[in-house]
Amino acid sequence: MIGGRLLAMTTASPPGSPGSPGTRAAPGTPGAPSDADADGIRPWPALWALCLGFFMILVDATIVSVATPALMSGLHADVNSVVWVTSAYLLAYAVPLLITGRLGDRFGPKNLYLIGLSLFTLASAWCGFTGTIEQLVIARIVQGFGAAMMAPQTMAVITRIFPATRRGQAMGMWGAVAGVATLVGPILGGVLVDALGWEWIFFINVPIGVVAFVLAWRLVPALPTHSHRFDLIGVGLSAVGLFLLVFGIQEGQTYDWSARIWAMIACGIAVMVAFVVWQRYNAGEPLVPLSLFRDRNFSLSNIAITAVGFSITAMGFPIFLYAQVVRGLSPTRSAMLLIPMAVLSGALAPFVGKLADRIHPRYVAGIGLACFPASLVWLAAVMKPDAAIWTLLLPIALLGIANGFLWSPLSTTATRNLPMAQAGAGSGVYNTTRQIGAVLGSASIAVLMQSRLVAELPGSAGGAAAEGGAGHLPVALRAGFATAMAQSVLLPAVVIVIALVAALCFATPRHLRRETTPPSEHEAVAAAGHG
Repeated sequence: MIGGRLLAMTTASPPGSPGSPGTRAAPGTPGAPSDADADGIRPWPALWALCLGFFMILVDATIVSVATPALMSGLHADVNSVVWVTSAYLLAYAVPLLITGRLGDRFGPKNLYLIGLSLFTLASAWCGFTGTIEQLVIARIVQGFGAAMMAPQTMAVITRIFPATRRGQAMGMWGAVAGVATLVGPILGGVLVDALGWEWIFFINVPIGVVAFVLAWRLVPALPTHSHRFDLIGVGLSAVGLFLLVFGIQEGQTYDWSARIWAMIACGIAVMVAFVVWQRYNAGEPLVPLSLFRDRNFSLSNIAITAVGFSITAMGFPIFLYAQVVRGLSPTRSAMLLIPMAVLSGALAPFVGKLADRIHPRYVAGIGLACFPASLVWLAAVMKPDAAIWTLLLPIALLGIANGFLWSPLSTTATRNLPMAQAGAGSGVYNTTRQIGAVLGSASIAVLMQSRLVAELPGSAGGAAAEGGAGHLPVALRAGFATAMAQSVLLPAVVIVIALVAALCFATPRHLRRETTPPSEHEAVAAAGHG
């Protein structure tokens, strides 16, 4: 009911409202905004409005990591159960992305964004009021569905309202938001947990969501829609396959990696293979147009962002457990370890966005993706029980440089050559692969942390630490716990190398070739509007 009313309201914007046909003016028309394009669209204010909501949903993907000990204590849960608070959100976020990208093409990205933002904001309030870990996981699933409706629309709008020659700057801003949000989440979470309690890592979304809704309603244009059929079989296959894979990986340690767990993982892989085959032979309109992958850079960008999503999500859990359990830092102080990373990433991303329009993405992304594993290996080497704080901050600062150099070139390279009619589908695929990586990263790091704690701590202490590691450890156990967390950090370091190899294989983008093809009519008109 709410969704239908929002669709009706945003489709029937009154003349003079942002994005309505009545506001569009040709270049040179009296009264046309100076920063508007040929259709009267003001792209930068629209981008800022979308980035606020996008920032919020990405913060929620990482904000729980710093609150892990508080959630374990407050809700009487073990490490694996608390990791499910993140995994459930990421899974509910990832599975619908393919269909919500298409829904944005069909009903308009603005409409889907507003509906998703409303659902996300209401679910955030629900999360804060829950009293058990099971209730929190359910609320996070609903929150993830809202995020899934929002995320593809941000990239789709950027692709459609910015010309290809200036899309790198826009993606630089989008990339800055993505990079900084993943770092601000733990910092903000630490402050809120210490000052107000874990509930406020969710309550904080309510006022921000209201402001984001108003800004998007006023500033984001209502773009033309494209008719699409919806591949419900594809949606079902992708949802079942992902769930079986994630549940099998994350719960494997709990069930001692029994034959049933391995069968579940194998079935998940088989279902995902069936999904790809179905997309290939679907006589109608497939959920994932495989023709998108004929573009070499689109395919490589999706491989790279999957590995990035895995590593960004996985690295936070062992770092914060080490800081709080071994070093005894409060949530706020442990989160402050990431301040150099957040500052450097945010400062570099806009500059890198401009570079992405002028320099081969292989070199720009390669810098970040080479620094990333180096910084994690360095960090693992210094994660000792008595390590000085400054020795931790140096590799974390290098992580900030890595983040600043990877988001913009990857997203720009993925979307630069997308046809306008497939902007939503391409954005949905890109966001889906990123979230699949995040889901697998969350599940995999939970398994590795549990197994390393059992291996490194003597007797039953390893199991006890894995079950309820909140609080300070006895001195005799700190070295083993620190070693287990340092070894866990090496997993995202290894996986991110996949992204580096993919980026080094990027082809030269069309706009950088000496013999460029003539621009499309759409890009020529849009470029004229920005001239």
